Amino acid sequence: MKKKFFKILAKINKAILPSYTKKGLDISKATKFQLAIIGWKAIVTKNSLN
Repeated sequence: MKKKFFKILAKINKAILPSYTKKGLDISKATKFQLAIIGWKAIVTKNSLN
């Protein structure tokens, strides 16, 4: 159940949230909001793969 929830959430994130790797964002110059989005996407991806 948990894995299925995170897989759905990962698809929603991919559709809605921006991809900073495609934009070439430098992590050292990222704002706190951008870092929060990167962290959120990492947590969701990690949980959807487990």
